[in-house]
Amino acid sequence: MSQTVLGIAESINIMGKRSGAAMKERNPGPIQEMAKEETAAGAAYLDLNIGPARKDGTELMPWVVETVQEVSDLPLVLDTTNIDAMSAGFKAVTNKNEAVLNSIMARPERWEALVPVAAEANCKVVALLWGPDGLPRDVNERAALAVDLMMALTEAGIPNENMLFDPIASPITLGADQTLAGLEFLSMLQDIAPGAGSTIGLSNVSNGVAENLRKYLDRTYLIMLMKYGLTTAIVNSYDAELMAICKGERQSFVDLVHGMMDGNDPGQDGLSEVELQHYKSYKVLSGQSIFSESWLEL
Repeated sequence: MSQTVLGIAESINIMGKRSGAAMKERNPGPIQEMAKEETAAGAAYLDLNIGPARKDGTELMPWVVETVQEVSDLPLVLDTTNIDAMSAGFKAVTNKNEAVLNSIMARPERWEALVPVAAEANCKVVALLWGPDGLPRDVNERAALAVDLMMALTEAGIPNENMLFDPIASPITLGADQTLAGLEFLSMLQDIAPGAGSTIGLSNVSNGVAENLRKYLDRTYLIMLMKYGLTTAIVNSYDAELMAICKGERQSFVDLVHGMMDGNDPGQDGLSEVELQHYKSYKVLSGQSIFSESWLEL
């Protein structure tokens, strides 16, 4: 049976060239074109990221929501660090039950402000395992932060099924320890929060890597996360191969990587070009090979 992951399309972002300029100019055309493109690519959700939007967030977020809803029926993921903008955005969302608040950090001052917004909207929530000291050091710190967040959400009446825990992907350029800790956390999630979902900002793992090479890391990392039941991922929906993996159309590559995770190394001989890409990328992401930007050539 093919494994699938619901893709949250990431490209409608204040930092993007097309979408960022359109947001600043309140020009709906490019944003609506991108929403249609991402929908056609097979995304399950559209992430609308306006960043901190300190000056005009309470006006910008509802505008972006309404602009996208005119052309796509996909559920929306509202993404901003501006609490007032988040609240204003949800007032404009037509399908609140399917929408996602991205995100509530594992910091009391953040969850105290945002949990009521999520509870009122009756939406799903990205529970981001970013604590008072920043990035958790290991799987144990992730688990402790997850319990804190789950308790805060549960107290507000938000069920586990509406929680999407994000263990945080960190760049492979910093080493594989954090990558592996995120995988281990996913393997524990159902013991911590039965019925909860999960997500991850997939492209963070390749942040800082040459642009033409990032897709290879992202694709293999997604497959690794799938082994531990990842339910959603924030993805580049313009990468057709990545979207094919999300949709369960590359099961042979999934089987290859999951077999290697179980200790079955097939060796490089006889592998196709794409299988070799996954084989070599897995070696780097698992810490078996030291990362360098020539990893695919070695």
